[in-house]
Amino acid sequence: MARKLSGLQREVIHLYRSAVRVAHTKPVENQPHFLQFIHAEFSKYRDLPRKDFTTIEHLLRVGNRRLKMYSQPELKDIH
Repeated sequence: MARKLSGLQREVIHLYRSAVRVAHTKPVENQPHFLQFIHAEFSKYRDLPRKDFTTIEHLLRVGNRRLKMYSQPELKDIH
């Protein structure tokens, strides 16, 4: 049976899914750039210990701010 996800784990998954949804609202030719960026950012912290709550909470705050910025319709591409 699968382990139940903690609240922070659910928040991280929610942030990732939201970021992917925003990437799909961008012009089709630029979507791969956004998806590669999202994957790279989440991969950086893949080995972060689950018990490192302060770092995870900080990264969630930063990620939500970035998501808000990147979701603006004026932003067409990311490098």
